[in-house]
Amino acid sequence: MAFNFGATAGAGATNPTGAFGGFGTTATTAGPTFSFSAPTNTGTSGLFGATQNKGFGFGTSFGTGTGTGLGSGLGTGLGFGSFGTQQQQTTLGGGLFSQPAQTPAQSNQLINTASALSAPTLLGDERDAILAKWNQLQAFWGTGKGYFNNNIAPVEFTQENPFCRFKAVGYSLMPNNKDEDGLVVLVFNRKEIDIRSQQQQLVESLHKILGGNQTLTVNVEGVKTMPDDQTEVIIYVVERSPNGTSRRVPATTLYTHFEQANIKSSLQQLGVSLSMARTELSPAQVKQLLQNPPAGVDPIIWEQAKVDNPDPDKLIPVPMVGFKELLRRLKVQDQMTKQHQTRLDIISEDISELQKNQTTTMAKIAQYKRKLMALSHRTLQVLIKQEIQRKSGYAIQADEEQLRVQLDTIQCELNAPTQFKGRLNELMSQIRMQNHFGAVRAEERYYIDADLLREIKQHLKQQQEGLSHLISIIKDDLEDIKLIEHGLNESIPIRGGVFS
Repeated sequence: MAFNFGATAGAGATNPTGAFGGFGTTATTAGPTFSFSAPTNTGTSGLFGATQNKGFGFGTSFGTGTGTGLGSGLGTGLGFGSFGTQQQQTTLGGGLFSQPAQTPAQSNQLINTASALSAPTLLGDERDAILAKWNQLQAFWGTGKGYFNNNIAPVEFTQENPFCRFKAVGYSLMPNNKDEDGLVVLVFNRKEIDIRSQQQQLVESLHKILGGNQTLTVNVEGVKTMPDDQTEVIIYVVERSPNGTSRRVPATTLYTHFEQANIKSSLQQLGVSLSMARTELSPAQVKQLLQNPPAGVDPIIWEQAKVDNPDPDKLIPVPMVGFKELLRRLKVQDQMTKQHQTRLDIISEDISELQKNQTTTMAKIAQYKRKLMALSHRTLQVLIKQEIQRKSGYAIQADEEQLRVQLDTIQCELNAPTQFKGRLNELMSQIRMQNHFGAVRAEERYYIDADLLREIKQHLKQQQEGLSHLISIIKDDLEDIKLIEHGLNESIPIRGGVFS
C-alpha cells in the first residue's frame, strides 16, 4: 500500500464542499472550488508541512492516528498503525514518529496498570494476590479489564499494552513511488472481477466525485486482488492546462481531497473502505521511524528487528500485534503466492510457445538453406552454360587445360579403391557399426540398422552363390575323375591281351 505523511491543509484545502479547480489557482481563501495547487497554510505547519498529522499507518493502528498504510513486500498493503498521538507536530524533536510527551493522565494510567498487576487492593485479603495474577494473565493476553481498587475505574487491557505477549516484528517493502507520480490507492470491498467489469463506470464515478472538471482525467494504474474479497485499485489524476501541457496531480494533494468528509462519504458509497497515497519515505523519515519503537513494542525487540533486517535499503520493520494481524499477513502472502504461481504459469506457457516458434524457425532455416543450395547449383549451371556459349568456337587455353588435368586427377584419386572413396566407405561402415552398438547398449536389446541388414543379406547371398558354384565345380570334377578312372580300367586289360 502506500505511506502518507499527512494532508496539506490550508484555508483553501479545508473547504469540504464545492467542485475542483485547476492547478493554476493560487488563492487559499475559502471558496466554492477545490484547487490541486499547493495552498498557503494559515495555521501552524507540521513536520512535513501538514497542519494535521494523519499518522504513520501500517494497516492496524497502534496509536490514535489514522493508519494510512505502507506498501508491503508482497505488493499489497500490509499497514502500520500510527506511532504518535499528537494532532500537531511543529519541530523535528516532536516529529511524526517521535513518542509523545507523557501527560498526567498517561502517568496515572501507568500507575494504575502497575497497581493492577502487582498490588491490587480491591478485596483487602489474600484474594488480591489471585486477582493480581488474573490481571497479569489478561495483560499478557491483551484483553479484559484489570480491577485493583474500589474507588478507581478498572484498567482496560489492549493488545497495545507493553505486557501483551502476542507480538512480533515482520518486514514490509518500502514504496518507491514519488509524490509527483500521483498514485493513490483505493481499497474496494468488491471482487476483482466486478471491478474490472465496471472499470469504466468506476472511472466516471471518480471523475464526478472530483467535480466533473473537464481538465481532469482519472486513470487506472492497476487492479489487484486482496484477501477477504477486497480489491486494490491504483489511480492517478492528470490535469491539462489551457496551453496544452499536462501534469499529474501530486499524490498527497489528491489524498487530502479524498479525506474530506463529503468526498469520503461519496467514496464509501462506491464501496471504498480505505484510501491512501503511495509515496516513498525520505531517508530522514526512515531514520526517525527506526529510532523510536512503536507503542507497546519492547525497544530491545525493535533493535533486534533492525539488526535482523535482511535488506535495510528496501525493507522496514513492521510490528504485528495479535492473531488478526498475523492472519491478515498470512492471507496476503497466500494471495501473492497465488499471483506469483499464475505469473509463473503464464511465463511457462510463453516459454513453450517460444520453443515451438524456435523449432518452426529452425525448420524454416534448414529449408531455406536447402533452397539456397539448390539455387546456387542452378546459378552455377547457368554460369557454366553461359561460359560454354561464350567460349564456343575458341580453342582450349592453357590454363583451362591445366584446370581440366587437375580435375581429372582429383576425380581419379576420389574413385581409387584404396584412396579417399575406399576410406570414406570404411568410415561409413564404422559409423554405422558404432551407431548400431550404441543403440544396443542404450536400449539393452539387439537391433540392426536396415541398411546394414540389407548389406549383410547381400553379402551372405553372394557367399551362398559362391559356395553353390564351387560345389557344382567340384561335382563336375568328380564326374570327370570317375570317367578317367573308368577309362583307365578298361584300357589296362586290352593292353595286356596285346602283349601276351
